[in-house]
Amino acid sequence: MALIVVTTSPRVAPGLLAPAAWQALTRGRVLTGTPDHPYLPYLDEAGVRVEVVTPDPGALARESRTGTVVWLAAQDGDEDFMRAVGHAAISLDEPPEIEVVPGSYDLPGARLLDLVQVMDRLRRECPWDRKQTHESLVPYLVEEAYEVLETIHEGAYGPPLREELGDLLLQVMFHARLAQERTGPERTGPEGTAGDGFDIDDVAAGIVEKLVRRHPHVFAEVEVSGADEVGDNWETIKAAERAAKGETASVLGGVPMGQPAISLAAQLLRRAGRAGAPAALAGDLAPPAGARLFVLVRETQDAGLDPEAELRAAAREYRRRVQQWEDAADTP
Repeated sequence: MALIVVTTSPRVAPGLLAPAAWQALTRGRVLTGTPDHPYLPYLDEAGVRVEVVTPDPGALARESRTGTVVWLAAQDGDEDFMRAVGHAAISLDEPPEIEVVPGSYDLPGARLLDLVQVMDRLRRECPWDRKQTHESLVPYLVEEAYEVLETIHEGAYGPPLREELGDLLLQVMFHARLAQERTGPERTGPEGTAGDGFDIDDVAAGIVEKLVRRHPHVFAEVEVSGADEVGDNWETIKAAERAAKGETASVLGGVPMGQPAISLAAQLLRRAGRAGAPAALAGDLAPPAGARLFVLVRETQDAGLDPEAELRAAAREYRRRVQQWEDAADTP
């Protein structure tokens, strides 16, 4: 006979099971070692009787030799227990057949739900996480973004980049969790309107709506000739969005002035150039030292290069030379 193990994902709403799992649950005695398994009420409502038993690997293996037994695994997979069942089955003269039937599957992105749960718990139970604010987290947000940048420049596209992106994602999750705490009756605005709170779902919904809106050549019937036209459409749509918000229709609207100065100058020049601003506007700027740097940024862009990347590459080369100098100085 056989032992059928039905697994379920904690990231899928309880009660949603694949057809193969429903069929498996009708093939024999159904057991579980998890008294608070979230699927129990739904299975009971569907007429599937599940017995809660003390997990006993040997007993389960022996019973499976003479009849079909269905084991509803805990949502962590019951790995240690199932490993013990496997060892117990192998030791029998006539081991039962063991079949694993996935009852529910994680969709792409499902592990983000784990991050939501972990962040909620950290905010409740960790003294350090509890005291953080949007303002206190700013240095970490900037630091993690630059660590991602450094990893890319080093060409470490495997596990190092994955780890650094995870650290950056944590900052997004953390800020969204703080904003979530601003919701509720005590956080409402004037005349009972909703306050400025939001959660990670609102963040995701916002960027999804923006991406769909700004890619009509993908999600609508607009046709484009190439990447240049995509960029032109993007700027046109952004201008319409700013107008809808009542923002000034400046070509420099939305440029973050707090970014590093080289990147800031390059973005301002790029935006103004696309709008046809005369080059003379970049002349005789103050202070003089800044003006010279601004000219270098413009000349670098005119050469088809990224000023930030060029200066960063020079800085990395300088660092390498200093390290060589230090190594030589340490050599007896």
